[in-house]
Amino acid sequence: MKANNLKVFFMETGGLYRFAIKFFKEGFLPRYEFAEFFRQCFQIGNKTLPLAGATGFIMGIVITIQSHPSMEAFGTESWLPSVVSVSLVREIVPVITALICAGKIGSGIGAELGSMKVTEQIDAMEVSGTNPFKYLVVTRVFASMLMIPLLVIFSDTIALYGAYLGVNMKQVVSFQLYTNQIFEKLTFADVLPSIIKSFFFGFAIGIIGAYQGYYTRNGTQGVGRAANTAVVISIFVVFIIDLLAAQIADILHFL
Repeated sequence: MKANNLKVFFMETGGLYRFAIKFFKEGFLPRYEFAEFFRQCFQIGNKTLPLAGATGFIMGIVITIQSHPSMEAFGTESWLPSVVSVSLVREIVPVITALICAGKIGSGIGAELGSMKVTEQIDAMEVSGTNPFKYLVVTRVFASMLMIPLLVIFSDTIALYGAYLGVNMKQVVSFQLYTNQIFEKLTFADVLPSIIKSFFFGFAIGIIGAYQGYYTRNGTQGVGRAANTAVVISIFVVFIIDLLAAQIADILHFL
């Protein structure tokens, strides 16, 4: 049983690797499906924006409230805006936003392509002379790579405002003073790594969801399985990417 599971794991990993290589081959060669790409950007960004913003707002308040007692015990509550802002921008908001996108975008791509596969729409596109991989997969993956970093930036902004409200629940701080404290500690070196790893989050979520949907089997049951598998694998890969990004940032910090 364990040997069979290991075999399936390596087969899926190899299949995903070949799928990603095909994406890079097809993605940068004409013909480019700009209309479908922009449509997917709107679908991904517009439908995920309220959820990402609400989550960022709540996380900003919660992290601030949870951090206040510890900092007050050490007499450093005046540093609260600076510490919370760096934590939110560098780590918390990008990862939480990526997890939300894995659940919403990854499952959506997997279910949509899976339903097209089982209803033979993808086969019909191939027969009609359309490249289904370029039209369906490339556009969705590129849209994920573009929109998830933008969603992270938007969530960062909302989270920092939520943190401002959280700070004022415990003490009175003007918005100008709060902003000055944030940008006194928050540097470009904090923002850039979070944006860069968000591109990789977007690529992983898009390619995994597309792979699971594009090779769906076993009818309608396979569609649900593809959506569920896309979410689980995407979340796991997001944590791996975040771990690697933290290690790389730590190495570069000491160079």
